[in-house]
Amino acid sequence: MSFEILRYEARHRVRGALGVSAAFSLLGLVFLALAPQIVAGSEVQGLADALPPQFRAAFGLESLTSVEGVLAGEYYTLFWGLFFGIYLAYSAAESVAGDVDAHRMETLLATPVSRSRVLVEKFLSLLVPVLVASVVVPVVLVAGSWLVEEPVAVADLAALHLLSIPYLLCCGAIGLGCSVAFDRVETARNAAVGTLFGLYLLESLVVGSDVSWLGTLAPMAYFDPNAILVGGTYDLAGALVLLGITAALVLASRVRFERMDIG
Repeated sequence: MSFEILRYEARHRVRGALGVSAAFSLLGLVFLALAPQIVAGSEVQGLADALPPQFRAAFGLESLTSVEGVLAGEYYTLFWGLFFGIYLAYSAAESVAGDVDAHRMETLLATPVSRSRVLVEKFLSLLVPVLVASVVVPVVLVAGSWLVEEPVAVADLAALHLLSIPYLLCCGAIGLGCSVAFDRVETARNAAVGTLFGLYLLESLVVGSDVSWLGTLAPMAYFDPNAILVGGTYDLAGALVLLGITAALVLASRVRFERMDIG
């Protein structure tokens, strides 16, 4: 039967997907409730403007003069972009290394299934938390924005979540790469989290510097919530770059996995 590995992995990700969706929905509602007060305090933006550009980029402080700016800068840049990405990288890091570490992979590969299929279907199961959260969270935020009488642009919010999918999958692909690079699951998890956080810092710290081109090495450089929610600009080229990077990482992970000595 086709895709049984994908179905098995997907079922085991449903609970986590619902938990992540609930957590990010609640957090988003908190930011929506606080946003009018932040926007009304003009001195907040003045303080943010006085900070170095690297600091503003790292903490998403580019625009605090509108509800959309608060959501894009504080919530989507830091929490959705960084922490959800880390969650996916962490989850992907245990997809292979966890089974190898627990000696489950030997049993799985003893069945008539290719290593390539195992790897790809395990990776595709990450779509469960990505898609569930990408549907639940914007619906909750739109409803919440109406309650606080500060409606956000539905089309821009939908575009942000749609364009975040390639970015989030790229984060997962980084975790997948770590999962096949290390046999120990704890090492793979730590490497995935460290790599993603390091790339986030790299992209933030080189803003406005002579080596700003280094920021293009980070997936965060191709997903800008401020440009979408505040400026109404959709970076489709950036999304294609992220999909290309994701495909390359999955392919490299597949090559590595097929050459691994398991058992």
